[in-house]
Amino acid sequence: MDSSEAAQPAGTSDGGSGGGGLAGSGLAGRRALVTGGAGGLGAAISRAVAAQGAHVIVADRDGAGAAAVAAEVGGESWEVDLLETKALETLTLDVDILVNNAGIQTVSPIEDFDPAAFHRIITIMLEAPFLLIRAALPHMYAQNHGRIINISSIHGLRASSFKSAYVAAKHGLEGLSKVTAREGGAHGVTSNCVNPGYVRTPLVEGQVADQARTHGISEERVVSEVMLANNAIKRFVEPEEIAGLVAWLASGQAAMATGASYVMDGGWTA
Repeated sequence: MDSSEAAQPAGTSDGGSGGGGLAGSGLAGRRALVTGGAGGLGAAISRAVAAQGAHVIVADRDGAGAAAVAAEVGGESWEVDLLETKALETLTLDVDILVNNAGIQTVSPIEDFDPAAFHRIITIMLEAPFLLIRAALPHMYAQNHGRIINISSIHGLRASSFKSAYVAAKHGLEGLSKVTAREGGAHGVTSNCVNPGYVRTPLVEGQVADQARTHGISEERVVSEVMLANNAIKRFVEPEEIAGLVAWLASGQAAMATGASYVMDGGWTA
C-alpha cells in the first residue's frame, strides 16, 4: 500500500432507515464499503454482500483489481492507500456497512523485526480502521443504523511466535471494535469482529514460505505442524465461509449481535 490516491468514493445514500428487528434480512438499499476488496477474502466478502442486495464499494490500493471486482458485483471501486492516513482524517463516508478487511503480514522474531514493517502493519490494520469507523459513524448515527464488521483473526485472541505486529494490531482491533459497539449501541450501530483461523488466501499462502524459512522446516511441515497443528478440522477456512458470516452480521437478523468476536477456526481455540 504505497502509491494509490486516497480520494473519497463517489456517491451518497441514506441506505434506508431503522436499525432493529428481524425484518429485512437482505441488504437491498444498503451501501457497503469493503477494504482490501480486490482479491482473496475481500473479494469473497464483496460478492456475498452484493448477493444480498447491497451496493458495494470495493476499496483497495490495487485499483485495477478493485475495479474488476466492482464490475463483477455491480458496485464501484475506490483506489486508496490506507498508509496515507492524513487523507483519511478528513474523510466522510456515507455507507451503511463498513468491513475493515485489508491486511498484510510480516513474519520475524522480535529482535529482527523491522520497525518500519511493524509501523506499516499497525497503520493499515489498526489506525486505518479507526479512521474509517470515525468517518462512517456520523452517517450511521444520523440514520440510526449501521454495521461495523472488523476482520480480525484468531491472532486477535491468541498469540503466535514471530508475528508481533500482526498480533498487536489484531488485539488492538478487538478493543476498538468493542468500544465502537459500546458507543454505537444507542444509535442502532453494531460492531463485531470476525476471527478466522488460516483462510485460503494469497496472504496466507505467502506465509507458508515465510514460516518455512523462519522455522527452518519444509512448507509441507509448516501447514501440518504449525498452521493446522491445533485444528480439529484439518484444512484451511475457505473465503466464502467467512464471507457468509460477514453477510449475516451485516443483516437485520444480527441486530442484537454486537461487541462480540465470531470465531471460525476449525476448532483450533477449542
